[in-house]
Amino acid sequence: MKKPLEENGIHRAKLWEIGFYALNNTSTNIYMMLMSYISYYLIGIVGVGAVLAGSFVTIMRIWDGVTDPFVGYFVDKTNSKFGKNRPFIVIGQIILFASSFVLFNVTPSIPKAGRFPFFIAIYMIYIIGYTCQCVVTKSAQSCLTNDPKQRPIFAMFDSVYNILAMSMIIPVYISGTLIPKFNVTDKAGNVTLSAFYNPEMFHHLQLVFGGIAAVFAVLAIIGLWRKDRQEYFGTGETVKVGFKDYIDVLAHNRAIQMLVASASSDKLSNSMATNATIMITLFGVICGNYALYGSVSAITSIPICILSILGMGVIARNLGQKKALVIGTAGSIIFALGLFLLMYLGDPTSMKLPVVSGIMGVFKGSTWSLENWSLYGIIFMLLYILMRGFMNVAGSIVIPMTADCADYEVYRSGKYVPGLMGTLFSCVDKIISSLAATFVAVMFAAIGFKKELPVESTPYSDGIFWVTMACFIGAPLIGWIINLIAMKFYPLTKEKMEEIQEEIAAIKAKAMEQK
Repeated sequence: MKKPLEENGIHRAKLWEIGFYALNNTSTNIYMMLMSYISYYLIGIVGVGAVLAGSFVTIMRIWDGVTDPFVGYFVDKTNSKFGKNRPFIVIGQIILFASSFVLFNVTPSIPKAGRFPFFIAIYMIYIIGYTCQCVVTKSAQSCLTNDPKQRPIFAMFDSVYNILAMSMIIPVYISGTLIPKFNVTDKAGNVTLSAFYNPEMFHHLQLVFGGIAAVFAVLAIIGLWRKDRQEYFGTGETVKVGFKDYIDVLAHNRAIQMLVASASSDKLSNSMATNATIMITLFGVICGNYALYGSVSAITSIPICILSILGMGVIARNLGQKKALVIGTAGSIIFALGLFLLMYLGDPTSMKLPVVSGIMGVFKGSTWSLENWSLYGIIFMLLYILMRGFMNVAGSIVIPMTADCADYEVYRSGKYVPGLMGTLFSCVDKIISSLAATFVAVMFAAIGFKKELPVESTPYSDGIFWVTMACFIGAPLIGWIINLIAMKFYPLTKEKMEEIQEEIAAIKAKAMEQK
């Protein structure tokens, strides 16, 4: 066996390899962003009610969670010439593009009575592809690098990519370009068909998002190419694992237990806060101008990136990943409460921000002219940047923490099961977070939106305000409190991880001497 390139048991990745590999998560997140508007597609094109549309998303996320352990099992069993992880990126990406193309291009041609069953069947296939690619984001962490100071770098890249894509480029593109393009209006300029219910917008989104996701998947494969080999798997030896080993992990690996509890509650609350309908009601209804969503996303993204990088670079790399999650969570709570007080005590309709019609608009000197801003807008932006900055530190650091849990299992039992770690995490995470769309739909149904969800032209009401605040601020607060409780019992401190890597290095050295 070729001896791995390592120093005192620590093997590292090149910076560009980590940067390319992190794009795998961005690739699947782009599909997740595409599907965040699925409730509108189900209501407007497939023809189901608002509550059923929200419930469908929940049921399918549960199916998503059910597929995770099976895919993880196959990942742990795989050790091909093409590696353990890369085959699943390829399989997942092919299924994702093909199934999403069918969903948004074939479904409208199906007779109305058969659209929903057809949509369900294709969406279930889509989920299998999503699971195949998603598992690699977590399972390949431990073979890419086992340096405790290097693992947080993944979170730094991941945070930057997702902020730029999910919070900046895509929102600006959708709100500033696609909504005006695909809104159908009458001669007086009144919207007669919202873009969210226009099938043409979904055709366009699928092709653009699918193409970008495919490019990112290829780059992720290149990033993994050198390290996706057996000598970087656990102790470097082949260890057979079965379902009984999975049961043992579930029962005794305290680290993954607490990480799942923390991350799943955080994901549920964050999914509610960033739900497409909540963003529409927050900016389009409560603030009275949906274009503000694109402006907020574009202007805040770079400062949020900087805060996230500094937070993970200083805290996670020096104090450990557990400490980064705790500090990120505490900061999120403080600034979320400040944001709620601003929304409740102030006048959201007084928010005035520059209209940013494209990404380059952020860098125009006129954007930063004080005449384009209101005091309310400035305060909102400051609180929002600080809240999202701390949220990203806490949220992004979770993924490399699964690699710590995988190494802990090697240390604890000698079993290398990164697929289990990744899919166990994802399974519970998806099942719990799947409730987000249902909660949002049910809460809006309770105030009268039973047949369709609010759009940007829906009139303001107190009911909309409180439902929006419950999802945008209230749900995250509950998730963050659970985070702090779970981290009290999470055993993998910076010092413990150093001990674990030393022990694994000793096992490898002993195995090499016996060869």
